[in-house]
Amino acid sequence: MSLNPNDKPADPRMDAATLYREEVITDRKVGTIRMLSPVKSDGTPDAARSVVYVGEAQIYTNMGPLPISFEIEAASVGEAAEKFGGLAKEAIERTVKDLQEMRRQASSSIVVPGMGGGMGGMGGGGLGGGGNIQIP
Repeated sequence: MSLNPNDKPADPRMDAATLYREEVITDRKVGTIRMLSPVKSDGTPDAARSVVYVGEAQIYTNMGPLPISFEIEAASVGEAAEKFGGLAKEAIERTVKDLQEMRRQASSSIVVPGMGGGMGGMGGGGLGGGGNIQIP
């Protein structure tokens, strides 16, 4: 759903055929597991669908905590808890790689004088001209 108040909002209707009841499981140390139990539209358990387990952890960055979520394929909450550590480590490593790649891309952006914010805070034209290279 769009968060921009100027945009036309998306249709916020829920799909009654895909509802889940959510329970939070935690050891109060490492993270949480969200246990999503399928329910029918009347709230009764839906045995035709499987329980979904989602692990949640966070890493701390210079911008503050960054939440990380990952699905855990498991048949029980105990099995999900056993798999949590390894899957959390993989998700954190992927997130760190993604952050490093985004930093690399941002640092290698080409700055063209006269386009956008200019160079070094010079604003507007920066080195003069309309973004063309000028040799004195």
